[in-house]
Formats: sequence, structure tokens, C-alpha cells
Amino acid sequence: MNFFLAALGVLGVASSGPLIAATLGATSVSALAIAFWRNAIGAAVMAAPVLIRQPRQFARVTAVEFRWSLAAAVALALHFACFITSLQLTSVAAATALVCLQSGWIAVFQLFRGVRHRWPVLAGLGIAFGGVVAITGFDMGASPDALLGDLLAVAGGALAGIYTLAGGKARQTMGTGVYTTLCYGMCAALVAVLALVAQQPLAGFDAAGWLGILAITVCAQLVGHTAFNHLLATMSPLLVSMIILLEIPGAALLAAAFLAEKLPAGTYGGLAMILVGLAVVVAGQRSSRSVRRNAARLAELGTD
Repeated sequence: MNFFLAALGVLGVASSGPLIAATLGATSVSALAIAFWRNAIGAAVMAAPVLIRQPRQFARVTAVEFRWSLAAAVALALHFACFITSLQLTSVAAATALVCLQSGWIAVFQLFRGVRHRWPVLAGLGIAFGGVVAITGFDMGASPDALLGDLLAVAGGALAGIYTLAGGKARQTMGTGVYTTLCYGMCAALVAVLALVAQQPLAGFDAAGWLGILAITVCAQLVGHTAFNHLLATMSPLLVSMIILLEIPGAALLAAAFLAEKLPAGTYGGLAMILVGLAVVVAGQRSSRSVRRNAARLAELGTD
């Protein structure tokens, strides 16, 4: 079941970048409108089954659960603002690869929290962020807008890491329906405030624009994000982030096939470095956990 959900999640999130780029390029839909409606619709869809079957679950949300959900919602709102805007400035493949750095950012955040990583994790981080330098270097020579888009995507990746960590904390005790309803709903409210400040419209679009919003919501939000939020209850945030890495080649292939997107060879090299580096990071993290478990077992045997 987890494998099936993971496959659906990858297909959903991989379609996000190409669908958003196509909608922004062919309609009058604003970046924040996409973020708002995908979360607002997602919250309504996820709330309905809970309200019908077990409405009291919302009243049982604790203060701690609410705080973690709010933290995830804030990070998600800012993540969408950065990522969707980046798709207007740089390529879909570059923006997707850079925003997928969330597993690398999780490892970096753990370093600041005092977690000591083994050398493969540090080497993987070096390779992945070397790929960032390669991509931004090529885009720096291409145009200032592309470079700004790359930087926004990097920021979006860091925020996605925070969203994943906070969501993992909340999902330890919360059901998928309750958590996603709260997280998506609060995220939509925060995006609405951002849209008001940025003076970006949230309605008044043509039929093609609404169709694009609906497609993004169904594929990326309801299928992609919800599948991974469910997996957070049974998998570690880092492992979920590793599975999400498949979004990088998936989005690049979809952008090439449907948007005719062509990139310099050096940019593809940077994408490959990010993918390989993050895979090494995750493998190193899993190895570190195995070592710690074995050490704990040995310690228990020594005390018997």
C-alpha cells in the first residue's frame, strides 16, 4: 500500500511544476491564486469525510498539535509563494530540482540541532549543493530573472524542509484528514493575506485559468501532497523526502515533453548532481540510524 501511495505521490508532485508553468503562461491566473485555491479546495475536500464520520476529531486537537500544524502551514504558504513565483522566472526543471533540496535542508537543520552526521551525509550535501552552484552559475549568465528564480526555488526547498519536519511532528498523533484540513486551511488563509498585500487577484479568471487551477489542485495537492502527508505517519520525514526526489527527473521529462523545454547541458549536469547528492544524503542518514540502533542493542546486552 505504501508503495502505491508513494508512486501516486511522485506522479502528482512531478506534474506540479509543468502544470503551474503552463497555467501561468497561458492564462491570467496569478501565482498566489494557484497557491490559495489548491489549498482551499484541498482543505474542503479533506475536511468532508472527517466532518461526516468523526466531526469530534477537530475538537480533540491539542495545543501542541495545533502549533505544529500552524508551523507547517506557515512554511507551506511561504514555500508556495517562492516556488510558484520561481516558475515564472526560471525553467521548470531547474526550479523543481532546487525546490527538491528539502531532504538536504533537513540534514542541515539537524546539524544545527547538534546531530552528528557520518561522512557520506556530508559528502552528499556537498555534491547536492554543488549542483545548485552549477545551475545558478549557468542561469546567472543567461539572465538576472533566471538567477532570481533559482534563488526563490532554493528558499522554497528550505521552507519545504521545515514543512516536512513540522508535519512529521504533527502526524505523530493526528489523523491525515484532520492534519491536512488544518494545514491546508491555515495555509490558504495565509496565502490570501499575502495576495492582498501583493495585490494579486484570487478570482476573475477565464475558463482555461480555472481548469488549470483544478488540474493543479487534483494532481499536486489532493494526490501528491496528501499521499506524502499520509506516508509521514508510517515513514520518517527523511525517507519521504527521498521518495520525493523522483519529482526531479519526472518534472524534467514532463516539461520537455509537453512544454518543449530545452536546457543547457551544464544545467542537466547540475540536476544530476542534486539528485545523486540527495540520494547519498538519505542513504547516509539511514546508515547512521542503523549504526545507532546496533550500538544501543550492544549497550543493552552489556548491561544484562
